[in-house]
Amino acid sequence: MTAIAMTPKQFVRAVEHAFTPLADASRAQAMTAYLLDQFEFLGLQAPVRRQAVKGMGQVAWQSADDLLVAAELLWQRPQREFRYTAVDLLRKHSAQLSVNNLPALQALLLREPWWETVDGLSAVIAEVMHTAVQQKPNAAKVMDTWLKHPSHWVRRSAMLHQLGWRLDTDTTRLFGYAQKLAHEKEFFIRKAIGWALRDYARWHPQAVTDFLVQHRAQLSSLTVREAAKHLNLP
Repeated sequence: MTAIAMTPKQFVRAVEHAFTPLADASRAQAMTAYLLDQFEFLGLQAPVRRQAVKGMGQVAWQSADDLLVAAELLWQRPQREFRYTAVDLLRKHSAQLSVNNLPALQALLLREPWWETVDGLSAVIAEVMHTAVQQKPNAAKVMDTWLKHPSHWVRRSAMLHQLGWRLDTDTTRLFGYAQKLAHEKEFFIRKAIGWALRDYARWHPQAVTDFLVQHRAQLSSLTVREAAKHLNLP
C-alpha cells in the first residue's frame, strides 16, 4: 500500500470527516458516564474508531515534529476519541520519537488528564524510553525527575515507564520507585505501583515475591493485591 502524504492539519480534518457520521449519541452518553461525566465523547468504540482511521489509508509521517503537531491538534478537539487517536498515532510511530520529545508528551499528558489518556501516553513513553536506555543507560535519569513531579499523573507515568520491558527492566529503578511512592495515598499511584510490579512478575516472579515480602508493611494493601495477583505470597 502506497503511503499518503498529509500535513498534520489535513490528517486531523480527515479524522474528523471519518468520525462525524459514525457518532452515536446514546453510546456517547454511556462513555461520558463511565468517566464520571468529566469529558465529551462521540460515542465511538475503539474498533470502530480505529477502523475509521485505517480506512483513511497509510499516512507517511516525515518527522517527529509532524507527529506531535498532529497529536496536539487532535488533543484540542473536545471529544475524547480524538485523543485516543493521537495516542494510537504516537504509539504506532514511536520509533520516530526520542527523549527530546518527552516534554511535549508530558504536556499532552497534563491536559485534562485521567487514567485512560495518561496510561495511553505512558505506553508511548515506555517504548521511547526502552529504545533510549538501550542506546544510553543514563537516559533513564529523566524518569527520576518525573517521579518528583507535583502532578500524581506524571509520577504515575514514571512508575509505569518500564511496562513491557520484560527482563530488560531496571529492577533498581522499579523497586526503588515503588519504595519512594509507597507512602502516597493517591489511588492511581498505589494502583500503578502494583501494576508495574505485576508486569515484571510475569518474567521474574521470585524477585517480585521477595520484594513484596520484605516491604509489605510499607506498601498499601491495594498495591500488594495488584502486584501479587499471579503470585503465591508466603
